[in-house]
Amino acid sequence: MKKSVIIGGAGAVCIAGAAIGGAYKLFNMTIPRQDGVKVDISEMADMARWEEYKKIIRPRSEWVSSQPLEEIYIKARDGIMLHAWYMPCGKPTDKIAVISHGYTSKGLDSASHAYYFSHMGFDCIMPDHRAHGGSEGDYIGFGILDRFDCRLWIDYIQKRFGTDKKILLHGTSMGATTVLMTGGMPDLPEAVKGIISDCAFTSPYDVFAHILKRDYHLPEFPIMHINSVICRKKAGYGFKDYSTLDALKSTKCPVLFIHGAEDNFVPTSMTIQNYEACRSPKKLLIVKNAGHGASYYENMEQYEKAETEFINKWFAD
Repeated sequence: MKKSVIIGGAGAVCIAGAAIGGAYKLFNMTIPRQDGVKVDISEMADMARWEEYKKIIRPRSEWVSSQPLEEIYIKARDGIMLHAWYMPCGKPTDKIAVISHGYTSKGLDSASHAYYFSHMGFDCIMPDHRAHGGSEGDYIGFGILDRFDCRLWIDYIQKRFGTDKKILLHGTSMGATTVLMTGGMPDLPEAVKGIISDCAFTSPYDVFAHILKRDYHLPEFPIMHINSVICRKKAGYGFKDYSTLDALKSTKCPVLFIHGAEDNFVPTSMTIQNYEACRSPKKLLIVKNAGHGASYYENMEQYEKAETEFINKWFAD
């Protein structure tokens, strides 16, 4: 009996050790500043589709790079410097888009969207999220920290351009989660007239738990609990501190939700949850055959049609 207890106790220690080790590995793979894009491009599309997508991405990136871009900086609430690119649309306008990129990407990777918004008469600000691109920071915020940074970019816009400037928030993946969380902030100015969310996850906890199950066939407990504790200690937040579902209960501005039907990285069901939780005017677009973050490139005509209708309705002069 005593031997069985000892063996059982040793087994429990081994399991606990493995869980702690797994949690630290997950944390180190995802939360500290990363060198280069870490999302597998196959999550978006196979290589044949990627070649088609590049026919949109390359010329638009080149066009944006040829514009009179201005580097701008603000200080975050924790003291780090945040960087963004400002691109005027080339004519006087009362509209500006803040375009938030995805995980391990950077502001100028949003060039395809900036091209569209510019041609729709918007100035554009393309921030580098904290711990991305030219922004400082050691740890990625996964929307929970980034919502405060996004709110500060809104303050920057109002101080520089005035409170009459109509603001649109657009985000993809982590950027979409960021803008949805920003939309739930109680002091959001009325100048924010609309949000476009492309493949947002509901919370870092939910998306990490999904990846644990999908890729590693592991349950969320106890790894996710331990990982969240580690993140709070090192990065200053826990994975359940806030969610898009929390935010959308108090969001007042209209929201256009977009998601790819074939997204297996951030399940399409998360955008369905977001849409159902939203209490403000809303519209939902599910793009057939689109993987993670690929809706725009898979069906640009459908995507831009939905955006244009949204803009014409909520940003009319």
